[in-house]
Amino acid sequence: MSRTKTGVTRHKRHKKVLSLTKGFRGTNSRLYKRAKEALLHAGQYAYIGRKLRKRDMRRLWITRITAGIKQIGDSLNYSRFIKALKTAKIELNRKMLAEIAVKDFDTFKEIVAKTQK
Repeated sequence: MSRTKTGVTRHKRHKKVLSLTKGFRGTNSRLYKRAKEALLHAGQYAYIGRKLRKRDMRRLWITRITAGIKQIGDSLNYSRFIKALKTAKIELNRKMLAEIAVKDFDTFKEIVAKTQK
């Protein structure tokens, strides 16, 4: 059996890693070893970031709903509003409630009125 050298394979692997780290600062985009480490860290940060984005969006929706409730001026707060939604059997998630509060405030007022009956 003939001997196989890794030149082509190694070059391809290095090229792939360096192309993925293009735009990274300093030697993290130029030297293979540093680029490989930087790529691993970037992957971890991206994974964590995908989880954090969901948390941040939920916080934003809650803030928007709270602001909408305060504009109406009732003595209602967010937690009581959500409880009232559940008892009134209105099944709207926070994302949709936030969208309605921002884009169509009259409808949001109607929803709040229905929860208080």
